[in-house]
Amino acid sequence: MTHKEIQTALDYIEANIYEKLTLDEVSQTIGFSKFYFHRCFQKEVGLSLYDYIRRRRLACAASLLLNTNISVLDIALTFQFESHEAFTRAFKSIYNLPPGRYRTAIKNLTKGILDMKTQNNIKDWIITGTAPDKYHIGLDSAIYHLGTKSATIKSITSEYTNDEYGTIMQQINAAKYLGRRMRFSGFVRTLDVEGWCALWFRIDNALSTTLKLDNMQNRPIKGTTEWNHYTCVLDVPENSAILNIGMLLQGKGQAWVDNVSFEEVDYSVPVTEFTIETTFPDHVLNPSFEEL
Repeated sequence: MTHKEIQTALDYIEANIYEKLTLDEVSQTIGFSKFYFHRCFQKEVGLSLYDYIRRRRLACAASLLLNTNISVLDIALTFQFESHEAFTRAFKSIYNLPPGRYRTAIKNLTKGILDMKTQNNIKDWIITGTAPDKYHIGLDSAIYHLGTKSATIKSITSEYTNDEYGTIMQQINAAKYLGRRMRFSGFVRTLDVEGWCALWFRIDNALSTTLKLDNMQNRPIKGTTEWNHYTCVLDVPENSAILNIGMLLQGKGQAWVDNVSFEEVDYSVPVTEFTIETTFPDHVLNPSFEEL
């Protein structure tokens, strides 16, 4: 099963998050047996299908609690919980408060949080890029994948060149990962992206020379998309010093990233780096210019 098929399943879940969803139904959307699909889904996403759907529904419910006046019971029923009690138990297991108390305790705390948040406010992440002043980069407490916040990059001017972008990133010491195949992954959502958005993973040596890079430029995220899972997979050379990971936004629009992970994968998972062999053909295409 390819990562693209997992993305198709996640798109289906997002489009039907308010409906009843079963393993049979979701696996059928991509044409695999439910047992094989469930095993692949858990390996790729890190949660079982049931847990993923449950946590996405609870995250959506938390957003409704903070941003609407819909009753707790109606929210519970909207997200396919059988009763107020079942919803309360599930919600409290994640957010440590029952939904009613969560609404009253948290709601006033988050008012205006996006306006107050400025650059350099994401703990442990570096905010940079070629034109970081052209983007608002911070935390969003209204839109998130799981939990209560996501990181967001939003364009704030109308003019951009092709080499201007904003990014959030981290740098990791490569020592413990030498010779391993590593995957940087996360959930991304976009709104009206006119340039492109991507996760990125770059490996540098001690002289800051780039050894390997995947910035998803051959599979960019554009336009408006719901939450989906994206990955960058690279082999870490023995002379690596720094592993760089992040998300970037080039041009107009807004992007969110949440629930990222960095983990070793086995060699059955293909690398995603740019290579001449996979990017360029080995013969001339359309030599007579007659093909459309």
